[in-house]
Amino acid sequence: MSDIFSLISQSATGLFHLVVFPGGLFALLFGLVLKGIDRKVEARLQRRVGPPLLQPFYDLVKLASKETIIPETANKTLFMYAPLLGFTGMAVCLALLPVPGVYYGMENMGDMLVFFYLLPLPAIALMVAGSSSSSPFGALGFSREMTLMFAYEVPLLLVILAVAMQVGGEGSAEFSLRKIIEYQREHGSFGFTLSMLPAFVAYLLYLPGTMGVPPFDVAEAETEILEGPLLEYSGGLLAFFQLTSAMKLVIALGFGVVMFFPGTVAGGPLVNIVWFAAKCLLLMLVALTLCKAATARMRIEQALSFYLKYPATLALVSVVLAWVSL
Repeated sequence: MSDIFSLISQSATGLFHLVVFPGGLFALLFGLVLKGIDRKVEARLQRRVGPPLLQPFYDLVKLASKETIIPETANKTLFMYAPLLGFTGMAVCLALLPVPGVYYGMENMGDMLVFFYLLPLPAIALMVAGSSSSSPFGALGFSREMTLMFAYEVPLLLVILAVAMQVGGEGSAEFSLRKIIEYQREHGSFGFTLSMLPAFVAYLLYLPGTMGVPPFDVAEAETEILEGPLLEYSGGLLAFFQLTSAMKLVIALGFGVVMFFPGTVAGGPLVNIVWFAAKCLLLMLVALTLCKAATARMRIEQALSFYLKYPATLALVSVVLAWVSL
C-alpha cells in the first residue's frame, strides 16, 4: 500500500512540475513577459517606441480567435501535429529544468544530455511544418533550419562536455544538473572561472542561433522568404508555435543560468525565483536583445561558418582546459 501511495505522490509531483512550476503556467507567463521586454528594449535601442510589454499576450488572444486554415495540398496530419511536437518537447524539458534554491529537477532525470536531445525539437517541428506545407518558401525554410541546427548544435555539445568534465574530474564527466549546481555551490560559479569562460561565451553565441533571432533568423527571414515554414500557418496552430518559442526561451536561458550562474540568495523560494528570473533576463538582454538590435541577417553559409569557427572553437578551448586541470 505504501508503494502505491508513493507512486501516486510522485505522479502528482511530476504533474505539478509539468503543468504549474517550473513548466506550464510559470514558464508560459515568464516566457511571454521576457518576449515583451525583449521587443520593447530592442525598439528603444533603435529609437522606436515599440509595442506594449503585453503585446505577446495580445497576439495569442488574436490568433486564438482566428480561423485555422490548412492548405489543400499540404500533408494535413504532419501540418497539424508539427506545432505539438515542439510544444510537447519543451513542456517535458521545462519539468526537468532546475531552479536553484527552489527546485532541483526530477530525481535521476536532470541530465544535460536530455536537454541536448530535447532542445532541438522546436527546430525539428519547424522543419516538419515547412516540409508538410507544400509551400516552396516552407521547403527553403526547412533546408535553412536544418543547416543552421547542425551548426549551433556542435558548440552546444562541446559546452556541455566542458562543464561535465570540469565537474566530473579524474578523467570522468558528470552530466547531472543537480551535481553541477552542488559543485558550483562549493567551488564558485563557472561564469567566473577562467577555464569555463570560453564555454560561457560560446553559450552566449549559441543562444541567438537556437532562438532564430538576427543575425541567425535565416530560416524564417520575413523580408526574404516570408516566414518560411510558418507562412501557411494561422490561428491556433500558429499560436502553438509562439507558445513553444516562449517556452524554449525560458529553457535556453535557464539552462545557461544552471550551467554557469546557479548561485542562490537568502530569503526563501520566492526570492530565489525572482533571482533566477533576473539572471535569465540579464542573459537575454546581453545575448539576444543587443544582438538583434545591432546586427543584420547573415546568409546561411555565413551562419554555418560562424558557428563552426568561433563558438565551437571557444567551447573546445574550455574542453581542453577542463581536461588539463583533471
